[in-house]
Amino acid sequence: MRPHRLRATAFGAFGGTVEISFDDLASSGLFLLHGETGAGKTTLLDAIGFALYGKVPGERGKTRRLRSDHAAPGAVTEVQLEATLGGRRMRVTRRPEQERAKLRGTGTTTEQAKIALEEFTGGSWHAVSTRMGEADLEIADLMGMSADQFFQVVLLPQGEFAKFLHADAGDRAKLLQRLFGTDRFHAVEEWLARLRKATADDVRESELRISGSSGTSRPAAWTTRATRALIPLSASSTSRAVVRRRSASQSSTWWNRSVPNSR
Repeated sequence: MRPHRLRATAFGAFGGTVEISFDDLASSGLFLLHGETGAGKTTLLDAIGFALYGKVPGERGKTRRLRSDHAAPGAVTEVQLEATLGGRRMRVTRRPEQERAKLRGTGTTTEQAKIALEEFTGGSWHAVSTRMGEADLEIADLMGMSADQFFQVVLLPQGEFAKFLHADAGDRAKLLQRLFGTDRFHAVEEWLARLRKATADDVRESELRISGSSGTSRPAAWTTRATRALIPLSASSTSRAVVRRRSASQSSTWWNRSVPNSR
């Protein structure tokens, strides 16, 4: 995800409208968000998270008060983010559920949350979706991670890093596996485990057949090739095991251990 432009109105610490061009800031490489306490640094990060997922991280996400206390009565709380997601230039405009003045009469009314997802193609913006669930699924698919994963790794709230480090090892492994694409290594491990089990089963079946047909005890350790041909492992350099088939008139196999002739 590469953000290009952010605009927030009546959101968090900002009673009015603020707009940031990340392309201008990033033209020289890394940039730092700096300011005094209460200046709105966290609000900018919250606005990015809200635009993408409709929620903000940390304890602030447990409340539904995203509208600024400093906003004018007629101002509409809204966040708009332009960003490249999954190689596509997208624009997300999102409004939270909020109280606004009635258009007619006195008092206020509750305005439901809204979203507009657009894509820049062919030199202009084209609507992708205005449905909340549909747009959220499209954004999550482009991001390749859930809101919780995004807030844990990309926009980790202050004081939450220790919580991530002390999280359950299985949860952290799943998150890192998804982020860094290590699932292919897990797939290889599973494939090798299945191959090992299948090979062991082949060896046991072959040993039982040989032991049963010859009436002798279980032979020495065996290994198998992908062709399912069995090769005995010699116990010393002076002994070797050979498996031969009987003549055409005989159907069972027999075990023959030959010992080199002494001089």
